[in-house]
Amino acid sequence: MLKYAGTDIVFQEFPDEVTLAINLTRCPNNCPGCHSSYLKEDAGPILDEVALLSLIADYRGEITCVGLMGGDGDPASVMRLFDCVRLTYGDTLRTGWYSGREELPKGFKPELFDYVKLGPYIESMGPLSSPTTNQKLYRVEDGKLCDITQRFWKK
Repeated sequence: MLKYAGTDIVFQEFPDEVTLAINLTRCPNNCPGCHSSYLKEDAGPILDEVALLSLIADYRGEITCVGLMGGDGDPASVMRLFDCVRLTYGDTLRTGWYSGREELPKGFKPELFDYVKLGPYIESMGPLSSPTTNQKLYRVEDGKLCDITQRFWKK
């Protein structure tokens, strides 16, 4: 089961996208230095297919992507929700998942995603915008993960 603690419209999480970012709670990772440590709490309303489609409908025409920020405690539900988005919107709405996992879980369907961020936050290595980061952002193309992390680095 997924729960969430608010949404934001963001412009930097996924390149070239206007994203409805949904901040999922119940994070099991406990990364030291996490900027959103409140997301480890078991709080907020349930995020199921009905709730997700309702949130998307509130911003339809204004967003190009929906991003789930977290969900590492229940990746099967993340996949189920994005399957619903694909069935409802096809390729007209892109999808992204920010995960603290090192790799996608077994049986995960990358074709349900346009973007996937993997890697726990390690404060000393910095966020995605740091060339020393351990985290990676991938664009999914033809079911394969293509590393686009460099797009976040200042030139």
